[in-house]
Amino acid sequence: MLAKRLILILWPSFVAAGALNCLFFALFDPLELTVSGEPLFTSRLLAYSLGFFAFWMFTAASSMLTVFFQKEKSQVDGYCPVNMNKPGSNGGTDLAH
Repeated sequence: MLAKRLILILWPSFVAAGALNCLFFALFDPLELTVSGEPLFTSRLLAYSLGFFAFWMFTAASSMLTVFFQKEKSQVDGYCPVNMNKPGSNGGTDLAH
């Protein structure tokens, strides 16, 4: 079960990080990115690598939250927050029969 969840988290986030990395660095030259006038990266390869792992981390966090909040079919089927079999169980909003 743990291996399945890891695959559900890491594989889609890997693909999304690759796509985001391509898109981001197609728009921005890594050697022109600066912080306070200083270049952020010394080489393009370093920028591509760090960018990919940063995108992978963020997309993995998104996938992890999706897996965390996902409910099993048995947890969803038949769920009703109000017990419809008992009168007065929904806070006094019963309809007159």
